[in-house]
Amino acid sequence: MSAPLLGHLDPLFVRAMDDVQALLRYVFETNNRLTFPVSGTGSAGMEAALVNLLEPGEEVVICVNGYFGERMCEMATRIGARPLRVACEWGGPVDIDKARQVWRHSKGRVLCAVHAETSTGVLQPLAPLRDIVDERDGFLLIDAVTSLGAHALSVDRHRVDVCYAGSQKALSCPPGLAPITFSERAVAKITTRQTPVRSWYFDTTMLMEYWGETSGGGRAYHHTAPITMNYALHEALRMVAEEGLVARAQRHERHHRALVAGVEALGLQMQVVPEYRLWTLNTVRIPAGVDDARVRSRLLNEFDIEIGGGLGVFRSKVWRIGLMGAGSTANNVLLLLAALEKVLKAEGVKIKESGVSAALAFYAEQ
Repeated sequence: MSAPLLGHLDPLFVRAMDDVQALLRYVFETNNRLTFPVSGTGSAGMEAALVNLLEPGEEVVICVNGYFGERMCEMATRIGARPLRVACEWGGPVDIDKARQVWRHSKGRVLCAVHAETSTGVLQPLAPLRDIVDERDGFLLIDAVTSLGAHALSVDRHRVDVCYAGSQKALSCPPGLAPITFSERAVAKITTRQTPVRSWYFDTTMLMEYWGETSGGGRAYHHTAPITMNYALHEALRMVAEEGLVARAQRHERHHRALVAGVEALGLQMQVVPEYRLWTLNTVRIPAGVDDARVRSRLLNEFDIEIGGGLGVFRSKVWRIGLMGAGSTANNVLLLLAALEKVLKAEGVKIKESGVSAALAFYAEQ
């Protein structure tokens, strides 16, 4: 990021753009031509996905099983679409039967869901959602902000039409870019819209001429891209490719399972059942009588460890522990478990057994 800046259409930067797009296709596991980083954070990726694929008055089915499903509904409403909420229990996956019923009674052709719900720690299987959408040749839009670069997405295999993420989660890049990919079917829907895309900045009909090529060759100016952030994403993606997607997924799973072993040894409970747990974001139930804010404050001030509090209905009920990208290491798992044990003892919590010992035993067995 400290490299000298270039112009946003400088030939060397255009080469870097090409590299970023190729690497994003690798990480998304897709051949989609329209794959690029939106100049903005993960929420910008969400807005870009929705504002391009949806038109005013269009019905859209949105699966809500956490905070970010709710945000999709809010954004869809603001751009004039008509969201049909599939309300599901927080802390669990999408209710597939309920989603199918809403889909069958709607006129919409777009179904939205969160692959990795950051607010709850739930990983959503994609195949059942595609099965629903296929009932009438619909479009599947997926939020992968907390899974890209750690969990297999397989965008092409799951036939996801639009998928977006954030640079700051498992890619271990600073926040500021939102990788996004559109299938050829999605591009066709966008280019045959009855109304213009309601956002000038996120209009892919113009952005594709900046991140792709115009009919006359070369690239067309659209906006001044954040050059430094693209440098950072280029390096972050290069590191992902160097490690390999399979090895990277295995690393995230290994350290997640070690953390779970340690947390449960301490006598704490995970919020999500094993088959739907995210490896990147672990939700742990806060023991009764424990002061949420005080525990997190002590971890930060005494051990320089930051964990997240609960969002929405999980506020003051769970801790959200990230193990993402470069942060998913054995040292981080062991340090957190040791610090958490000390802080919980100060809160008067009776510790079942050593979390560090349990995690070490897990690692020894691998």
